[in-house]
Amino acid sequence: MTKKDSFIARLGTTLKNTSLKLFKNTRSNQTQPESIKEEQGEAPPVFGQMPDELTTETDEQMESEPSFMQPEIYLDELQLPDDNALTQLWTLWVEQTGRHNRPFLRMLNHPDKPEALTPDQIQKELSRLKLTVVSTANKRLKNTLPKKDEEEIPNLDAQIVTFLTAGQMSAWLLIYPPVGQGKEVDEEMLKQALKEKGICYGLDEELLTAIPKDEGRYFHLYLIAQGVPPVRGQDGYVVDLFPRTITHEFTVDEFDRVDYMSLNFIRNVSKGEPICRIFAPTNGVPGRTVLDRELTAVDGKKATVPVGRNTELSEDGSELLASMTGHVEFSGRSFQVKPVLEIPGNVDYSTGNINFLGDVHIHGDVCSGFTVRAVGSITVDGVVESCTIEAGGDLIMVKGALGNNQAVIRSHRGIYTKYLENASVCAHENLQADCIMNCDVYSDATVQVRTGQGIIIGGNIHAAQEVNATTVGAKSEILTNIILGGLPCDNFEKEMLEQELAKLQADYDKFEKQPNSPTKLSMMSKLRMKIAVNKSKLTQINETWEKFQAESASEQDKRRLICSVAHPGTQVTIGGVSKRLTHETHMCHARLIGNEICLM
Repeated sequence: MTKKDSFIARLGTTLKNTSLKLFKNTRSNQTQPESIKEEQGEAPPVFGQMPDELTTETDEQMESEPSFMQPEIYLDELQLPDDNALTQLWTLWVEQTGRHNRPFLRMLNHPDKPEALTPDQIQKELSRLKLTVVSTANKRLKNTLPKKDEEEIPNLDAQIVTFLTAGQMSAWLLIYPPVGQGKEVDEEMLKQALKEKGICYGLDEELLTAIPKDEGRYFHLYLIAQGVPPVRGQDGYVVDLFPRTITHEFTVDEFDRVDYMSLNFIRNVSKGEPICRIFAPTNGVPGRTVLDRELTAVDGKKATVPVGRNTELSEDGSELLASMTGHVEFSGRSFQVKPVLEIPGNVDYSTGNINFLGDVHIHGDVCSGFTVRAVGSITVDGVVESCTIEAGGDLIMVKGALGNNQAVIRSHRGIYTKYLENASVCAHENLQADCIMNCDVYSDATVQVRTGQGIIIGGNIHAAQEVNATTVGAKSEILTNIILGGLPCDNFEKEMLEQELAKLQADYDKFEKQPNSPTKLSMMSKLRMKIAVNKSKLTQINETWEKFQAESASEQDKRRLICSVAHPGTQVTIGGVSKRLTHETHMCHARLIGNEICLM
């Protein structure tokens, strides 16, 4: 047998009996190189002792290894089949040198660094790395074995394999050891390998110097260079100096009273005063790959400035300013400043009726027979008498309303007042009061009468969802109707339109009987226009009602009457089902279950 045949036979026996076990056992206790351990603040690894000479074991002995000797699998470790070329190269190197430094094939990185790879990216890069390692190891093994008609193994210098991640943000080194009398790896060889691949940015110079001195430099995966990822610019943003949503919070004193004077929802702003501050976006910071190529960064987006009516940007664009003195309000997309009309005294013959395209603050009373309409909110510090008030926003009556069965009070948001007496009241949102007596109340949300006296006596209370009071009715058993569900405000508007239509039609018939004249023709033309407009409004209300009936199933569970005491004479109507109380009921909770109103 020739020396070559003897070498190949010995190689086969070694691979079969020792390489797999050694490779598995060493993988199970892989540790990081000393340079990486020191960087992370950990103690350097203590390598396990291995026999000076490789021993062979039978197949039966290998198969009987206990389960705890199985290698631990790492998510960032390159997995190779047991009979791969890299394992064979490592086994030859162990046999040749007697050194048993463990192979280290993990793509360790620092998760706290911006250039670190995510778990998904590591798996993709491991697949690419596997192709590189398998290809280079197979070629290296082929060159290591003696060629045909040769008996001695060749002399090969150490081989450096470079690997770049897909985005060229990380560069890795894997070094195969020299064969025979080949040259050991040195710093010049490393620099030359990096130069050939164009890797010149983000190099770890200390590691580059330390690798040739590291005992475990072969079959080890080193992170030698890292690029800098681009940093996206910060988006611009807006800091509000006025809240966008007005919270309706009621402060109750020790006597269970609400100070309605402190519920002024008008937020005054002076001309030139800032409403919000605008911060400009920042530019992105370009990145750079390990090949020293620049990566373009994305600049931050400009903030959407909520510029609205009667507002303007400052010269440097850093603030949104009020262009007039008034009440600041957020309309859903933008801030706007509404003018505020201040009435220092009463609304009477000294002021006349008020119709204003902003907010109105009346410091006195609203006297009988007068009308106050505003697109915004209305605040009345005094008493509301038998008059007409309509607010496009909230309506606050600090003292209350004495309607004398003639007052019509409407708000397209909420109504907040101390008391209501002998008035027709319509709130498209919640209604909060201390006392309600003999009123027709309509609310598309809830009616809360829990503060102060907390009583509802007489009249009709229509609420879409809930009526919550301390006391409902009186010991005198006066009829007090609580009607829950539906669209109360639409019903109120419908009643008002029908009354107005009847009046307009009567006036039209009256003018029609008069002799022809320019005045008659002019008045009849105006009446026809008003009649047509009101009929159109009625049609719209009917369509809204039909749509509501088709979608109201989910709202039925919210209809309820809650009160501490309900006196006889109280009649509750829910969904067309009525129940009149015949005895005093405490802790009343009335709701519709099936086709019956139950008191719980």
